[in-house]
Amino acid sequence: MTNKALEICYDFPFFLSEELEEIFHAHEKVFFQKGEMILEEGKTANEYYILEKGLARSFVNDFNGNEVTTHFFVENEIIIEVSSLFQRIPTQENIVCITDCECLRFDFETFQGLFHKIPNLREWGRAWMSQQLFVYKQRSVEMFTLSATKRYLNLLEQKPHVIQFAPLKQIASFLGVTDTSLSRIRKELVSHPKKI
Repeated sequence: MTNKALEICYDFPFFLSEELEEIFHAHEKVFFQKGEMILEEGKTANEYYILEKGLARSFVNDFNGNEVTTHFFVENEIIIEVSSLFQRIPTQENIVCITDCECLRFDFETFQGLFHKIPNLREWGRAWMSQQLFVYKQRSVEMFTLSATKRYLNLLEQKPHVIQFAPLKQIASFLGVTDTSLSRIRKELVSHPKKI
């Protein structure tokens, strides 16, 4: 079984081909419609997904009840709420599809079985978790050290699908700015692209 999304997500030099085959076969194809919830606040995650096609986001509700986007998931990424899945606790986050999504589902029980059976899956997991920790740390630092314009440009470069398909309000909350500020940034970039 070959699959581009799986190959990208499980790109780890020590996997044997038979190990990858077993891991790949453990995933089940599922479809979500635009606006459908993948995970809801208060529920415990029982699986993670590999996003083959589409765009999804995670968000929390702040103390005023406003949605704040915490992450955008693009194609060939893992859709996961790590603490809920591995600590077996209810999540504070919601994960919702911005577009129709095609995913490959890996349920927790099956993952646990293979995790104990295949040492390289454990090593891959450690490497993946370290990389994610680095990404989240970098994002939290950039929220304070980079201008809103630079944060927008980074998002545009790293995840252009987000700019194309996500509503302005969701992008603004992810960048930590108001809708009005983001509109102004976008207008400035269009009218004075050389200044940036």
